[in-house]
Amino acid sequence: MKKLFRPGKFESLMFNGFNAVFMILLMVVTLYPFINTLAVSFNESQDTLRGGIYLLPRAFTLKNYVAIFSGGTLVNAFFISVARTVLSTILNIFLTAMLAYALSRTEYVFRKFITTVFVLTMYFHAGLIPVFFLMKGLGLINNFMVYIIPTLISAFNLIVIRTYIRTIPESMIESAKMDGAGEFRIFIQIIFPLCRPVLATIALFVAVGAWNTWFDTFLYCSSKQELSTLQYELMRILYTAYAQGGSAALGSGGLAADQAARMVSPMSIQAAITIIASVPILFVYPFLQKHFVVGLNVGSVKE
Repeated sequence: MKKLFRPGKFESLMFNGFNAVFMILLMVVTLYPFINTLAVSFNESQDTLRGGIYLLPRAFTLKNYVAIFSGGTLVNAFFISVARTVLSTILNIFLTAMLAYALSRTEYVFRKFITTVFVLTMYFHAGLIPVFFLMKGLGLINNFMVYIIPTLISAFNLIVIRTYIRTIPESMIESAKMDGAGEFRIFIQIIFPLCRPVLATIALFVAVGAWNTWFDTFLYCSSKQELSTLQYELMRILYTAYAQGGSAALGSGGLAADQAARMVSPMSIQAAITIIASVPILFVYPFLQKHFVVGLNVGSVKE
């Protein structure tokens, strides 16, 4: 009588079943905090304080978002954040990749020295006050370029891209040189397209970092409302809500403190702010997911 399950087949079924259950549990654990935050952001504030909000809002309302946008400053801050994120990402990727290509060339005699200098910046930092005076000396205080210039080159991204470029066959570069191509043309037409997976991965990291940061706005542009970013404005709103015990008197167009306190609570404001800050990144990530997975495997497989 034949066995119902061969040993190898039974082990395979057990392994696949365990993987399926584990991945479903992991998906639930990963998605639940976001879904819960979304439900809280759309739930009536005073009802949220009772607790018991899980996957769906118990008393649906848009008052939390109305309270955030009532100040009238977020629209301009949103466009500043978008401009900052796009410019920082494009320039960082292009300039860092160009420098990485130069440092990957074995014939470049200063490559080790320059690489060492960049690596040292990852371990040593001048400190907050010297950097502030540097930005002030460069005339970048209350200047939009303070968001762009300090982020043009990233030492960590430089090392990652250089490592990836070294996996590209040297014969391709030599063939291009034999055809009369210069270094810049080789970089634009050969290196840059072949580095698309790692560049997409780094682009996601740079974009998320530029989108989420608010501290540089606080340091350099807090006195100029026109240069305020979305994250900084959301931080101010959240701080105001907690400082006033739930009041959402958000700017000149905001409500009175006692009236706003009856409408929203810090918990609701925090949930709505989290959704507003994360939604743009959620729309960008699916377009980079394929390259992101490939880019994470840089250097893991060698032939």
